[in-house]
Amino acid sequence: QLQLVESGGGLVQPGGSLRLSCAASGFTLNYYAIGWFRQAPGKEREGVSCISSSGGSTNYADSVKGRFTISRDNAKNMVYLQMNSLKPEDTAVYYCAARERGCSGYVHDYDYWGQGTQVTVSS
Repeated sequence: QLQLVESGGGLVQPGGSLRLSCAASGFTLNYYAIGWFRQAPGKEREGVSCISSSGGSTNYADSVKGRFTISRDNAKNMVYLQMNSLKPEDTAVYYCAARERGCSGYVHDYDYWGQGTQVTVSS
């Protein structure tokens, strides 16, 4: 069974940091671009960042540029999202997703999804 599992979410104060992890089971992530998305209450799911299968190409939403860093370790079958200088508006459920082609910012372009991990930024 193909699965993605996110971890690393939690409650953090504004200005703090978290590192999210995305682990795959049942398949290898090496051939997949991985996207991170987030969904805040009452809002649509939005793309945050994406990394190509090789790791050679990354992109970020304007709202997180300079604060978030996506990376991958194909040997460990893991993808990470380092989030620094967190703001209250970053509060959302964060999802990782996989697609066999290159990066895309569109939800419907992805084939596999995790269940999400909650990130709450609040003092």
